[in-house]
Amino acid sequence: MNDGNATELLARLTPRDRQMFVSRLSTIEQQEFLYRWPFWARPEQMPPAGDWLIWLIMAGRGFGKTRAGAEWVRHIAEGDGSARFALVGANYAETRTVMVEGESGLLSIAPPKQRPVWEPSLKRLTWENGAQAHLYSAAEPEGLRGPQHSHGWCDEIAKWMNNAGQAEAAWDNLKMGLRLGSRPQLVATTTPRPVPLVRALVSGEVTITTGRTQDNHLHLPAAFLTAMEADYRGTRLGRQELDGELIEDVEGALWTRAMIEGCRVGRDAVRVEHSRYTGDSANRSLACARDERDMGLVRIVIGVDPPASKSGDACGIIVAGLGGDGKAYVLADASVEKASPETWARKVAEAADRFEADRIIAEANQGGAMVKSVLQAAKISLPVKLVHAARGKVARAEPVAALYENERVRHVGAFPQLEDEMCGLLVGGGYEGPGRSPDRADALVWALTELMLGKRREPRVR
Repeated sequence: MNDGNATELLARLTPRDRQMFVSRLSTIEQQEFLYRWPFWARPEQMPPAGDWLIWLIMAGRGFGKTRAGAEWVRHIAEGDGSARFALVGANYAETRTVMVEGESGLLSIAPPKQRPVWEPSLKRLTWENGAQAHLYSAAEPEGLRGPQHSHGWCDEIAKWMNNAGQAEAAWDNLKMGLRLGSRPQLVATTTPRPVPLVRALVSGEVTITTGRTQDNHLHLPAAFLTAMEADYRGTRLGRQELDGELIEDVEGALWTRAMIEGCRVGRDAVRVEHSRYTGDSANRSLACARDERDMGLVRIVIGVDPPASKSGDACGIIVAGLGGDGKAYVLADASVEKASPETWARKVAEAADRFEADRIIAEANQGGAMVKSVLQAAKISLPVKLVHAARGKVARAEPVAALYENERVRHVGAFPQLEDEMCGLLVGGGYEGPGRSPDRADALVWALTELMLGKRREPRVR
């Protein structure tokens, strides 16, 4: 069998066939089979081609980052007796327990007869051919001032202590010490966080590999993956820790990630069972309309930001409700990309029907009569209120952002695309989010303005 992703290939075999395959190998072949990394690795775990100086593996938890880093060290050390490595973790304890002695550490991944000699008191690994690796702590950057190396492996750089600039100092001292050999190289493995060191690397001349926890599903318990998906899908934490996304707040934005996370509630908060829904978040939200009514929502409206053309921006379609507690609840993002008027009108009609909405609030600047006629053609019988944008998107959004600051809005679940647009709207004007225009965010503003900022009539007895 040629080198490749052996896990994928063997997973297709029955247990009996797998056992038969291994039993036919000699003892030496079995040893080679178990420890041959190019045979087991996924392509993204292998070193990139080309003459690179820094390889940054920035991926979700469980992706196999540590194993990839350790195997890179092992490959070079076993082939070059002059190699001198710096192994740098957040502190000495983590460098030892994760990078050296861990399940994916340098001692575990090597064949028994090829394991390096580990001298804890000297913080040193030595291979049979003379290659060496020394352990360092990023919390003590001065320890990297002076020693010379040909290669370096840094683990979880996003969690390195940096309250006094230690992380960046450790990185700089390490780079300045890469003076041995003809081709110094540095590998950093980390879960992404928008800390200064990670941001600097991402914006520099670095070869980057990204990936998700799910990419390593064949080596992770199904129950773990299911639980992570149910609890964190679409949230900032999930996108960062599981999907491996580097999520940064835009300076001067109306909404921050922390503000949105603080207003998020789960389905259980509105007495909706997770197990009843399948598919994406929009479909799950659409499916629970009657349960939302049961929880005490007194109004449900749908904000619509129609696209200027079929091939233009998305049609923002946001469902929101007003609770008996006086708070607004964002229930669904049913927006559609590059859809014809008939297509997005059907999506609005579907949301209106499933949520038993009271009213549709649609921006009329892109042809008010057309918008209303398109919605009516989709057999929408409930009232359609056309609103005209007399002010810019940011100006309209500012009072809505204030509702979030005052904790008067809740997101029932996660809406990643909507939230990315919200965090791209800047105070004083401007947009630095995904896409050309914040269509979802604009639809949200129309819906919440109707629910929370419009004139409200209370029933009274005459």
